[in-house]
Formats: sequence, structure tokens, C-alpha cells
Amino acid sequence: MNIIPTSLDGLLIIEPAVFEDKRGYFLETYHQQRYCNSGIEYIFVQDNLSFSIKGTLRGLHFQIRKPQAKLVQVLSGEIFDVAVDVRPGSASFGKWSGVRLSEQNKRQLLIPQGFAHGFCVLSETARFSYKCSAHYDPQDEGGILWSDPSIDIKWPVKDPILSEKDKKFPCLSELPPEKLVHQTRTS
Repeated sequence: MNIIPTSLDGLLIIEPAVFEDKRGYFLETYHQQRYCNSGIEYIFVQDNLSFSIKGTLRGLHFQIRKPQAKLVQVLSGEIFDVAVDVRPGSASFGKWSGVRLSEQNKRQLLIPQGFAHGFCVLSETARFSYKCSAHYDPQDEGGILWSDPSIDIKWPVKDPILSEKDKKFPCLSELPPEKLVHQTRTS
């Protein structure tokens, strides 16, 4: 397993060991002890699977009082995955980092608590899997407008397909402190 730091503290690209032969390939998508030995100590309590068509953009989402770390990966297709630091007081508050995840590169992205998360689909379809360190609570959901000009994410899609909810999120500068992540913890 190879771990690649990004420009944002705690946001990590993970390249799992892949064993390939003429039959195909095998890889461990998660092994708690190996990840813990590498400094990734989150305990994941919920797994989610998303299927989306080309041009779909989901996000930018986060939990306010019950922040979630996420370990994300693409099972089929290709996406551009984005994390935005929304940790009050962080040196990189409001900064973003993006990475392409695909069934070909088999990379994962570890998104720490305190980050908003979103992705857009680049292939005809994509199956996207993610582990969460806290259970989803719809009453605790926060969000940022995907096209917030102050964040200036360089999305590789034009005119994305959005949910009504995602179209209506405010810009980061419009969020009062009580609508930002309240606390972060490592596990």
C-alpha cells in the first residue's frame, strides 16, 4: 500500500497493493490493522454505494455536529473527486484538492472529518463506494454550493447534472459558524 499526501493536511491518496494475473486482479479494499499501521485510525461504521451517469455532480456535503471521515473509491468508471477543508481555524480553510479515481487506477481517497466532499462523473456511468466513520444523519447535513467562486474548484464538467438540494446550497462565506463542522476526532 502506497500513501500519497495531498496539499491539505490529512487528505490522503491511497494506492492499494494490486495482484494481477491473466485471470484479472485482486486487492484488499480495506484492512483495519494495515490502515491503522499506516496512521489511518478511523473506525468505519457505514458503507455506501452510489451509481451515477456521466455529467452528474454530487456535493459538496458534510456533517455538522457528527463529522464523517470517508474512505472513497470507484468500482467502475471514472470520477473527479473533491474535498474542501471546512474546519474552522484550519490553515487551509476553504481550500480544495481534487483527484481522479477510476477502476483503472484503483486509487482510494481518505477524506478526514471536517471536509466537504463531492464528485463528478467523467465516464458513461460510475459506481462509487465509500466507508464513513459516523452514521449519516439527514438532520445534521451541511453543504456548500458546488460552484462557489471563492473556492473556485476546477470541475472537469460543464453544465453538470445536479440534485435540487445541491443547487441550493450556500457559498462557504454565507455559512454562519454554527453551520460549519463543530468538532473533529480521529476515530
